[in-house]
Amino acid sequence: MARFFVVVACALLASSCGGGADDERAAPQTTVIDASPGRLTARPSTPSQAPDEQDGLIRIGAGDELLYVPPGAREADGNGLVVMLHGAGGSPGEGVAPFLELADQAGLILLAPRSKGATWDIVSGRFGPDVAAINRLLEHVFARYDIDPERVAVAGFSDGAGYALSLGLTNGDLFHSVVGFSPGFISVAKEHGSPRLFISHGTQDLVLPIGRTSRGGVPRLRAAGYRVRYREFNGGHEVPAKIAREAVDWLVASDG
Repeated sequence: MARFFVVVACALLASSCGGGADDERAAPQTTVIDASPGRLTARPSTPSQAPDEQDGLIRIGAGDELLYVPPGAREADGNGLVVMLHGAGGSPGEGVAPFLELADQAGLILLAPRSKGATWDIVSGRFGPDVAAINRLLEHVFARYDIDPERVAVAGFSDGAGYALSLGLTNGDLFHSVVGFSPGFISVAKEHGSPRLFISHGTQDLVLPIGRTSRGGVPRLRAAGYRVRYREFNGGHEVPAKIAREAVDWLVASDG
């Protein structure tokens, strides 16, 4: 898939699909879990198993997937959860890095999967094994920690940002919020729910140039009715600490 905004979902393509210019108009809602591509079935519920044995950064799953558990989260009710997605060729450690030093104060559990290939499956044209792997990791977390359904989010950088937006819009009835740091694409078979979005991009980005990505994609998302907080910064292909802090503050804010 080329590295620019590819918007497949009808509501994001043109006004003939029903999109308007009002930023506050909600996208079509649905609560039915169906079998369309990219759908996640895991949902927060009353924990049925003991939490993992320690706080902090721990390895879970079949590989080097990571879970960060803030102090006190094992006993707390209504924790926040953010799925953190790395960029192409990256690692779960790189995926979790933007929020790792901010999670304790914000009360956020962080879940960092690893893509099965060099990058996330949708980049090659279709959802596939990464969706199933993320679903299994979410089931692990939901079975062990009390997660507030209104505080479930997905975030990512670069290819991880495009995947976060693609997965987030496809599963907006699970993810209340989506964060995309320097995204290059969105690919959605069918939208569900109406997640709020935070997108940032460096004006000097040479990897995914802003003029071919966010500056075109953000207006289309707003025209489709999504609430988007958009931040440009003077920098390259990166996540500045100030931007990461704003994204976390935005995640925990109650007013969107």
